[in-house]
Amino acid sequence: MGRLTALLWRAALAAGLVCGIGLLPWLTDTDPALTVLKARAVDRDPTPQVLADIREQLGLADGPLHLLGQWLSGLPRGDAGRSWISGEEVTPAILQALGASLLLVTAALLVALATAALICAPTLRRGARRTLAGHPPARSASAMLAALPEFLTASVLATVVGVQLGWLPALGWYGLKWTVLPALALGLPAGAVLGRLLDDLLPAAFAEPWAKAATARGVPGGRIARHALRRALPGLLPNLGLFAVGLTGGSVVVEQIFDIPGLGRTTLQAALAQDLPVLQAGTLALVLFAALVTGAARLAARPLLGPALRDDALPALHRPDPPARRLPPLVHGGLLAAVVAAGLPRDPLAVDTTRRLQGPSLSHPFGTDALGRDLLARVAHGALDTLLLAGGISLAAYVAGVLLGLVPRLSAPLVDTVNAVPPVLAALLVAALWGSGASTPALAVTVVAWAPLAAHTSALLAQEKAAVHLTATRALGAGRRHLLRRALLPAVLPPVARHAALRLPGNALALATLGFLGLGAQPPSPEWGLLLAENQPYAERAPWAVLAPAAALALLGALAVTAGGLRRRRDKHPDDELRTPELPDPVRELVAAR
Repeated sequence: MGRLTALLWRAALAAGLVCGIGLLPWLTDTDPALTVLKARAVDRDPTPQVLADIREQLGLADGPLHLLGQWLSGLPRGDAGRSWISGEEVTPAILQALGASLLLVTAALLVALATAALICAPTLRRGARRTLAGHPPARSASAMLAALPEFLTASVLATVVGVQLGWLPALGWYGLKWTVLPALALGLPAGAVLGRLLDDLLPAAFAEPWAKAATARGVPGGRIARHALRRALPGLLPNLGLFAVGLTGGSVVVEQIFDIPGLGRTTLQAALAQDLPVLQAGTLALVLFAALVTGAARLAARPLLGPALRDDALPALHRPDPPARRLPPLVHGGLLAAVVAAGLPRDPLAVDTTRRLQGPSLSHPFGTDALGRDLLARVAHGALDTLLLAGGISLAAYVAGVLLGLVPRLSAPLVDTVNAVPPVLAALLVAALWGSGASTPALAVTVVAWAPLAAHTSALLAQEKAAVHLTATRALGAGRRHLLRRALLPAVLPPVARHAALRLPGNALALATLGFLGLGAQPPSPEWGLLLAENQPYAERAPWAVLAPAAALALLGALAVTAGGLRRRRDKHPDDELRTPELPDPVRELVAAR
């Protein structure tokens, strides 16, 4: 019964999303005929007769409900209608775009997995040698890599590797060789996030009793490391599935730069042109793909845990990390504070066309942009807007992700559906329902930002519910509220909070993407994401114009992650890594009470 309810809930969400997209022109109070005319022929005058002909040709006079019903009736036959712009059949075009996206995502996931393996390698090596104690995880490098803007990475790779060095093709989509550069642009930041999430779980896996017993019996360290990796993977698999889905529909910028006819780019172009048949079919393909991939990821987690999950016999996988180094967050915060302090006295709006795209100098330490404005001033003045917006979005996404992740039966289908929607399309839907305004960009990013955190919460919660100490605490008479407050939340909140901090720079970049649609920050705002978007066309001629805001975002990501990893110092024992964990607080309290 529970599976049937979840299936019906998932189908209702998908139907609601597709129907909402079918009503998009009418929700935004725009004339679909005028939008289609502009997409077909920009120079043609929108006379009443021309618009009337388009309405008659597309059947717009019958109303949106008739059009939606006509489109839905053709789906059982595999007929998704014809494009309003080109007149071609939609189904073959969507399948071709989906094939290109799947090839790109597969290559990007391979790059991401290799990147994650490199990040986790030191922890695996130390864990195999039982020398993890006293070695805080290195968070700065992975945080900076995760904060790399995809369009900046794509532009640099296309310009340097593709054009200047000529090692790989930088434009087009004709075979496997053309997938390397876009896969690197997508896979490196995604791999950094995956690697950090996995590296956050590995120390707890090495600290479990089975690892101590295996060491005592002389089991080789490499074998223990493989089992620790297997123990930590179930908490990561849901996010791996979400990454695959998110890359399929969310790699719009990379597909634009490398001219890849993928599903994300096709859906975005259809959304901008209000080509509803293509937009509805593309969204439906993304939703179905999301349900398939995330379902497979959840099923794959069960064999990895074995019968321990069924029998509530798992150890608790939330042993605190060793105290993190306190110097890195101080260094990162000090650098950001110094940049802001040095740039605030300068004028970020002063235009001097005689100093266009000048390199760094004593008068302009970060150089100038295409209008001759001082980049140091613009980075400093944009810090407040960027930090407030990105921090507020990350906090709201964290709260929503945790709350919804605690009810996985309700949130799992919702997570899959929301994650399948490209952020730009989500912004259009939010603008249609909420209206364009100052809060629209933040709301649009928040709508999609909570989904990975909810998936992470649900995965950790499922494992924690099967922990041995929770079974013992329940047997001693603890109620649900006590278990939630004293056992489940302390195990789930810290790793999800570090996950939210790792995504903070990405939220800032998502706001910049919306600027291209007139929904985000607009010139002359010095918001960091907009600075990247404005200066990206000049990356080859004036690299400092994009390196300055990119370095600020990377420092912000490193600061968020390293500061989130600080722990209260505690006394250590020489055999701290080998000792069996103590009983959780709820068990000790209940035993003492009895």
